[in-house]
Amino acid sequence: MRKFDPWPVFFRREWNRNWPFLTGFAITGALIVKLTAGLTEEEAKNSKFVQEHNR
Repeated sequence: MRKFDPWPVFFRREWNRNWPFLTGFAITGALIVKLTAGLTEEEAKNSKFVQEHNR
């Protein structure tokens, strides 16, 4: 007799509970990567944020 494996049930329940958070996190991360990847060195030097946090 096979033993009951709880992992598929657990992952299905957790996916149903957490997919909005994970999707939002992925979209936000993709936008941040896209915006910062297009930032040139000259734009970074002229950035007010970079000048205030220059460490």
